[in-house]
Amino acid sequence: MLRPVRPGASVVVCSTCRLSAEQREDAAGRRGGALLAQAMQKIRDGDPAYAGVAVQDMPCLFACQRHCTVHVRGTGKVGYVLGDFTPDEDAARAILDYAVRHAESEEGVVRYAEWPQGVKGHFIVRTPPEGFVCS
Repeated sequence: MLRPVRPGASVVVCSTCRLSAEQREDAAGRRGGALLAQAMQKIRDGDPAYAGVAVQDMPCLFACQRHCTVHVRGTGKVGYVLGDFTPDEDAARAILDYAVRHAESEEGVVRYAEWPQGVKGHFIVRTPPEGFVCS
């Protein structure tokens, strides 16, 4: 069930997330999560600014009430689950921009003033790194 991936800065995309609250998949049968992962990978591969952040996908993050869900994480850092994205390049770029700032931070905490506009209002939960809780 578990598939090894490189440790470090990453965005895990739920590949089976719905396209939207109303629609499961597009006319071609593609899920929103798969489309978002594809858009993120394309942007990441085309821009060296994102080289330090891996884009990983997995089926179901269990946030099914919040379509197009991602988990921003890094070794020893607070992680964040975000959702309700439209699976397009604007959302993909905003998520990657946030992930870069998260990777650059010491503990995974990015000042609100530095959040890209496209991630504001999309946070669902924060997760402490193993061995820690937030104070």
